[in-house]
Amino acid sequence: MYDLLLTIIEEIGYFALFLVLCLGLIGLPIPNEAVVMTGGALSEAGVLLPVPAFIMTCLGICSAMTFGYGIGRFASSRLSAWFSSKNNISKFVAKSEQLSVRYGGYAISISLCLPFLRHVTPYVMGLNRMPYKRFILFAYPSAFVWTLIYFIIGTIVGDQVQAISGHIYTYGLCVLYAFAAAAFVFFAYKYVKSRNRKKQIERPM
Repeated sequence: MYDLLLTIIEEIGYFALFLVLCLGLIGLPIPNEAVVMTGGALSEAGVLLPVPAFIMTCLGICSAMTFGYGIGRFASSRLSAWFSSKNNISKFVAKSEQLSVRYGGYAISISLCLPFLRHVTPYVMGLNRMPYKRFILFAYPSAFVWTLIYFIIGTIVGDQVQAISGHIYTYGLCVLYAFAAAAFVFFAYKYVKSRNRKKQIERPM
């Protein structure tokens, strides 16, 4: 798997990172996390320039998410039915529906950290007629942060990407917890700031 990715990068360069992440939607057997970490590792090794490598990986994730959303939102009912039945996707669609009901648009951010659900959840959002502007509000910033985290991990682990690829799910959960912790800190800060501002307004002159 890792050798296949390196071969593709060797053949077509930076565009390989974008292409492989797009093809991951249709079952290319290379986890997205491994692709992004490889981009980071090769950047650290001087094989690729960091900025173009990061941009191509981030665009690859965004394009795959947008494609899934487009299928759900604009494809014919027959094509949507085919997509839902492909490779036993229906159970993942059900899980994505549950995430959507419970967390709303934040389900997109959460699903990024969970293999395969990251492909299905944008489709479910499109199927549920989420407005595109609202979709990109959740999808693209989440994709940027998710890509940045794994890209940095890749620069740290270097040529050990292949060795740790078997722990991808564990890393995904760690990233999910990091997202949750960051969100908690952010909203706690906003809440405290709002309370302090309210007290200042109510304080008698």
